[in-house]
Amino acid sequence: MKRYLYLAHRWLGIGLGLFVLLWIVSGVVMLFVAYPKLTPEEHLSRLQPLSVDCCIAPGAALAASKVPRTPLSLRLTGAGGSPRYLLDYGDGPLLAVDARSGKRIEHIGAAEALASARQFADGAEVRLLDRVEEDAWTRNHALARERPLYRVQADDAEGRLLYVSSHSGLVVRDATAHERAWNLLGAWLHWLYPLREVMPKTLWSVALVYGALLAAVLVLLGMLIGLMRWRFAGRYRNGSHSPYPVGAGRLHHVGGLLIGVVLLVWLGSGMLSMEPWGLFEKRSTIDAAALRQAPLLNAEALDTDLAAALARLRQAGIEPVELQWHVLGDQPYLLGIDAGGETRILPATHSEPAQERLERALLEREVRQAWPEQQLRFEWLEREDFHYYARSEPSLYSHLPRRLPLLRVRFDDPAATWLHLDPYSGTVIEQLDQRRRAVRWVFKLLHSWDWLPLLQRPLLRDGLLLAFSAGMLLIAISGVLLGWRRLRGRPRRARERTARAAQPPRLP
Repeated sequence: MKRYLYLAHRWLGIGLGLFVLLWIVSGVVMLFVAYPKLTPEEHLSRLQPLSVDCCIAPGAALAASKVPRTPLSLRLTGAGGSPRYLLDYGDGPLLAVDARSGKRIEHIGAAEALASARQFADGAEVRLLDRVEEDAWTRNHALARERPLYRVQADDAEGRLLYVSSHSGLVVRDATAHERAWNLLGAWLHWLYPLREVMPKTLWSVALVYGALLAAVLVLLGMLIGLMRWRFAGRYRNGSHSPYPVGAGRLHHVGGLLIGVVLLVWLGSGMLSMEPWGLFEKRSTIDAAALRQAPLLNAEALDTDLAAALARLRQAGIEPVELQWHVLGDQPYLLGIDAGGETRILPATHSEPAQERLERALLEREVRQAWPEQQLRFEWLEREDFHYYARSEPSLYSHLPRRLPLLRVRFDDPAATWLHLDPYSGTVIEQLDQRRRAVRWVFKLLHSWDWLPLLQRPLLRDGLLLAFSAGMLLIAISGVLLGWRRLRGRPRRARERTARAAQPPRLP
């Protein structure tokens, strides 16, 4: 039995050792350089303040869309120096309407894409490269509704590569030269994107999941063998508890015993982050859209005096660069956002003053009316907790808004659903059931070390991650070296056996 364990560990190590080494190296890079993304701050900071006479009324934009349904949300923003309405119907790409002419934008051409990129690049020279469905820096699902994308190179100080939506005309991703260079060693390797370049997404996902699973088995076998070969009571002839007195063998043995469990946890949690076999699929039947009761964003609800609304928002202390219309209960609300991300909210059909956020009592009342048959519990979060916290760069989640206070709604349904309701916008920003909360444990905690005491002490967190990563690098490098020696020795031993077989037998 021992022999089979040794053989399994040896040949899994020879086959996967280099991959484990690359995962560790690329993971260290990702601690400091994030995969490219466009943050709300980057988007908003490029927009110009909305003037009182800039645009047609939102109701006119709804009529110009020529869609019989009412949208779930409406947004007035800018692209290429021109304001436009973006209507979200929940499925398919956003629908754009020119906010000056009132015409539906049927197609975003190369000239419009270049104008949008030029504005984002603060007037720097830009040149169109091509139009792509996706590439190494636009793989994630968040851009699915924006594809295909115009790829534009900006000749600015940071060498930005800009991606412009062919549906809305907005810049939806930027990747600086610094991000692209480091991510070739970081996320591009960590997520095995070289394989994604040459195989379908489903096969790439299978390769990533089962590669990480086999690597975890490799580490687990190594830990078992390491314990079996460690003499706790006695010593080997070399005077050590390990059969390896010096060199790569000793480093691999002792290092694996000391921090192999951390490597095992990182490999296992990384594999589970791919959510294989439907383990973390949402099971909740609660539909957050129930908070948007009739009437939705119809012509009556969007009969907004833009000039008056902008004046009320300015009186509340912000200079809006973007407006968003949402529905909470049976009331449409208008959210104004300035270039720094500050917001004010006001009822879209009333003349009440704008306020910083909606009252807790109002939010709870609307939730109870939306789900009268449910047993509900409410929490008013005024500080971060295990399931609601902000991340800074270079985290994958640094772009997600995590303002406080927040209303958490707990349902008494079989899936134990939670809703996180943002009082600043009146929208549901997150829905979690038991399975989705499990992701918080297996990936964000175990893989990314998102633990509040460490997040509040970033230098300590980075130091611990680097220290453990250095130890795992030593394990991986020594393992690759041992595997290389084994492979290099096999041809030599084969030649020696052949030579011995070719020698004539000795005469007595």
